[in-house]
Amino acid sequence: MLNDRRIIDMSVGDAFEGFYILKVAQGKLSNNGRPYLNAVLADATGEIDAKAWDYPGPIGAADEGRIAKIRGTVSEFRGSLQVTVERIRLADERDSYELADLVPVAPIDVDGAYEEILRLVASIEDPDYRAVCQQMLSRHEEALRAIPAGKSVHHSFVSGLLMHTLYMARQADFMAGLYKDVIDRSLLIAGTCLHDLGKEEEFVYSDLGLVTDYSVKGELLGHLVMAAGEVGRIAEELGVPEEKSVLLQHMLLSHHGEPEFGAAVRPMCAEAELLSYLDLIDSRMEIYRENLEKLFPGQFSQRIFALDKKIYRHS
Repeated sequence: MLNDRRIIDMSVGDAFEGFYILKVAQGKLSNNGRPYLNAVLADATGEIDAKAWDYPGPIGAADEGRIAKIRGTVSEFRGSLQVTVERIRLADERDSYELADLVPVAPIDVDGAYEEILRLVASIEDPDYRAVCQQMLSRHEEALRAIPAGKSVHHSFVSGLLMHTLYMARQADFMAGLYKDVIDRSLLIAGTCLHDLGKEEEFVYSDLGLVTDYSVKGELLGHLVMAAGEVGRIAEELGVPEEKSVLLQHMLLSHHGEPEFGAAVRPMCAEAELLSYLDLIDSRMEIYRENLEKLFPGQFSQRIFALDKKIYRHS
C-alpha cells in the first residue's frame, strides 16, 4: 500500500493511505436510509471526491478544513475519479506530515507580487486615490499576502487573493492606457487594488489558511459592503473630497456587475464597468487554468458548475 499518494497521481484501482485536507465533509443519508460521509479531499496538487459508506460520524461539517488520515481505494464514478474511504480519522499531534504537501499555494512569488502592487499604487497620479489605497493596503497587507480569494470557485488557495489582485491590476494598467480617453487610470487602479480586501472579514479560515465558511459579517454584509464602508471611513479621515470617496465606494459596491451576481448596485461609470469585466475575466481564466491542469490533450471536462458547461483541452 502506497503512503501519501498525491491526488494528481491517483488512478483507478490505487489503494493508498495518507494525510489530506477535508475540504468538504458532510454527513448524509443514502436512498436506503444508511448514513455516509460525502467528502472532498484536497492536497497541494488538487481535489478528489470521496465517500465513506455506512459512516455515522464523528467526522462531519465542523471538521471541514482540518487534516485527516485516510485509507481508501480509487474508483471511477460517472467519468470522474472518486475515493471509497475504508478508514478515516482526524490527524493529531502524534502524526507526521508536511503542510507544504497539503496546502495549495498560488503559483507566484508572494514578495514580488506584493511589491508590484505597491509600485502600481505608487504610480497612481491622483494623490487622494493613492492615499486611500496606501492606507488600505497597510491595514490589510498580511491578509492580502496570505488569504485565498474564495472558498472553492476560483483562487481558493493560499495567497490566492494576492494573485487575483495582481493579475487584475496588470490588466487595469493596460486597459487604462488603451481607453485613456474614457478611463481615469487613478480611479481604475485604486478600485482594482481595493476591490476584494473585504474578504479578510468575509470568511472564516482554518489553521492551514484555507477558507472553511462565511463569517457572520460575511453572510449579513458581504465583502463589497464591508470594504466600501472602510474606504469611506478612511477617505473621511484623510479629508478626501466626497465625490472621490463615493466613486471609490461605487467601484467596490458594483464590481460584481449585476445584482444577481452579488453586486450591491450596477456599475454606473466607465471605470466601474471595466472593473467588473476585469474581475470576471480573471476569475474565469483561473477556473480554466485549474481545470485544464486535470485534463489530457483532447479531453473534455465534466460540467463545471462555475462556468455552467464543459471545457476542452486542445493540444
